[in-house]
Amino acid sequence: MELSPDKPLAGVLAPLFALRGENDLGIGDVGALREFVEWSARHGYRVVQILPVNETGNDNSPYNAISSVALDPPTIELTPAALPDLTAEDLDAELRAVDLGKVHTGPVNYPLVKLLKRNLLERAYARFAAGSLKKSDKRARAFRAFRKEEAAWIESYAFFRTLMEINGGSERWDQWPIEQQSQVKAETWLAGQKAAERKRLTERMRFFVYVQWIAWTQWRALREFASAQQVALMGDIPFGVSFFSADVWSAPELFDHKWCGGAPPERVFKADPFTTKWGQNWGIPLYPWAVHRAENFAWWRQRVGKVRAIFHLFRIDHILGFFRIYSFPWRPEFNDEFLPLTDEEAMLRTAGELPRFRPFPDDSGEHQKANHDLGEEILKALVEVCGDFRLVGEDLGQVPEYVRPCLTKLLIAGFKIPIWEDQPDGQMIPGADYDALGVTTYATHDFEPLRATWEGWMARIAAAEFGGPESWPDRDRAWYEVRRLAGWAGFAVPEIIPYTDEVRERLLAALLATKSWIAITMITDLFASLQRFNLPGAVSDSNWSERLPQRVAALDHDPDLGPKIMRLDELVRASGRW
Repeated sequence: MELSPDKPLAGVLAPLFALRGENDLGIGDVGALREFVEWSARHGYRVVQILPVNETGNDNSPYNAISSVALDPPTIELTPAALPDLTAEDLDAELRAVDLGKVHTGPVNYPLVKLLKRNLLERAYARFAAGSLKKSDKRARAFRAFRKEEAAWIESYAFFRTLMEINGGSERWDQWPIEQQSQVKAETWLAGQKAAERKRLTERMRFFVYVQWIAWTQWRALREFASAQQVALMGDIPFGVSFFSADVWSAPELFDHKWCGGAPPERVFKADPFTTKWGQNWGIPLYPWAVHRAENFAWWRQRVGKVRAIFHLFRIDHILGFFRIYSFPWRPEFNDEFLPLTDEEAMLRTAGELPRFRPFPDDSGEHQKANHDLGEEILKALVEVCGDFRLVGEDLGQVPEYVRPCLTKLLIAGFKIPIWEDQPDGQMIPGADYDALGVTTYATHDFEPLRATWEGWMARIAAAEFGGPESWPDRDRAWYEVRRLAGWAGFAVPEIIPYTDEVRERLLAALLATKSWIAITMITDLFASLQRFNLPGAVSDSNWSERLPQRVAALDHDPDLGPKIMRLDELVRASGRW
C-alpha cells in the first residue's frame, strides 16, 4: 500500500480491546478489527491506529509486554470459521461454562476472558495435535515451517511461557526457582529432568508455538484485508519491554538491570501524586547501546521487522528514548517508599543517584550532540528495516530541539498535539503551518477525551461565580485555555458554552484542516464520549479495560451516533482527506 505525505489521510485511533465484534468473547480481537477496518473505509478513514498487541503480563498493560515479538493470545479470533481446529461444539461447551453476562457487558474482565480464550485454544490444539500433526498434512507442514522461520525468538519465548505456567502463571522470573531464572540456567535444569517430564514440558512448549502460529496467521491475513480496503493499519511499538519478559530472561546482556525508563514530571497528568512529584516510572529496563551496536542492533531490527509484517506503518511510543530517556534508579514497586522522600533522603537509598536523563541530560552542546548522534544511529537502522514513511515517532513531552529535525531528515513523521504546539507569544501554531510530514491528534490513549477537557474548563469557570477571589486565577486560566483552543479552530467562546455537536464538529474540522499528512481522532472524540482508556501512573483494573458500548456493526444504526457519523463523513470529504 503506497503511503506518502503527498496524500493526506484521515485516521481513527481505537484500542483493540475496546472494540465489540459480532463474535465477541469479551475483548476486541482480529475479527472485531476486521469489522472496524470495513467501517473506517466506508467513512473515509484511511488509517486505523491501535495500541500495541504484543502479549501482556498480569497487569494487562499493552505497554508492558512480556515479549517483544509474541502476539497477545486474546487478540485471536476464536470461531470455527476463523480457526479450523475449533468446532462449534467446543465453542458451545466453553460458553456454557461461563457467565455470558460478564463476558458481553461492561469493561474487559481479563481473568475471565483470558481463561475462556485459553481453554478454547487448548481444545483447538488438542485436535490439531491428534489430527494434522499425526497425519503430517498441509496444516502440520505450515506449522513446522512457521516454527523454523521464527526460531530466532519463538523457542525461547515458548520455553519462558512454559516456565510461567509451572510457576503459577507469573512472569516474575526473579521469583522462580533459582535454576530457572535465566534461559541458560533453565536449559541445564531441563536437561536434568526425567525423560517423561522433559517430554511433557516439550509438548507444552509446542502448544505455545501453536498459539503464536495461529495469531501470526490471522494478523497477516488481516493486514492483507486492510490493504484491499485501502486502509493502512498503524501499529504501536513501545520503546521498552517489561523487565519480566522472555527477552530479558533469555538475553539479559541486552538490558540494563539497574535503571528503569520513564518520563519526567508532567504538568498535564496531575491525578497521581508520584507522577506529579517524580514522574512516571514505567519499570522498563534500559538498553546498553554499546552491546546492541556490536550486534548491529539485531534485537531492534527483529522487533521492527515483525511489526512491519502485520502493520503498514507504526508509531514508536516515546521515540525520544532513543536519544535520551528519563530514568529511575529504583523499580516501580518501591515508588510508594520514595514518594514522601526529599532528594537527599532518596539519594541515601540509591548510592547518590536521583531520577535523571540518560545517557546524558541536554545540559551542554557536547551532551546534546552525543544524544542526537545516538538517536540518529539507531533510527537509521530501523528505517532500513521498515522503509520510508513507515515510522511515526511519538515525540511528545520535553522534546529537545534536535529531535524533530533528525526525524524529518530520516523521513519519520512526528506527532503534534495542537495545544502543545506554541508560538513564542504563547499562541497555538496555526494548523496550516504544520509540517506535512506529521501526525496530528488532539489526544493519545493517555489523555482524557476532548469533551471531558472542555467540560472541565467550563466547570472551573462556573465554579468561580460562587467562589471567592482565590478561585479567580483558576477561572482565568480555564478561560485562557478554552478560548485559545477555540480560536485555533476558528470560533469564539464569549460565554460558557456546553460541549455541543457544533463545538465538536468545529474542533474536528480544524484538526482535519491542518497541513499534517495524517489527522487522527481518538474514537471517543469522534462520538463525544467521556470514556477514558488509561490514566498514566495508575495501576488498576479500570485501566486498559473500557469498551465501546456498541458493536461495530451497530454504530451506523445507533439513533444517536448515526446522525453524528453522517456529519463526520461530510467533514472528512470537505477536508480533502477522503
